[in-house]
Amino acid sequence: MDISRQLKIASTSGKLLFGQRQAVDACAKGDAKCIILAANCPQKYIDELAAKHPEVTMHRTVMVNRDLGVASGKPFSVSTITVVDAGESDLLTLSGNLE
Repeated sequence: MDISRQLKIASTSGKLLFGQRQAVDACAKGDAKCIILAANCPQKYIDELAAKHPEVTMHRTVMVNRDLGVASGKPFSVSTITVVDAGESDLLTLSGNLE
């Protein structure tokens, strides 16, 4: 799956949240369906989030935060993207790949 293309589709037809704090808030509210993590997202943050919210699918990409920001059409680095509504994209078919 081309995550860059799916992120562009989801940003226009669905609802995505950007950043670690928004991911934590969305998980706490139960809105988060999937979380896409940059390759260089801090491991401590990932471990804590996965421990508190095991029901949310978390997928770590091979893209670093700068590339993930560009892929999602943002002019800044993004370490965490939370999928609230995937829209017409296939982002919800991503499997969790954290060890």
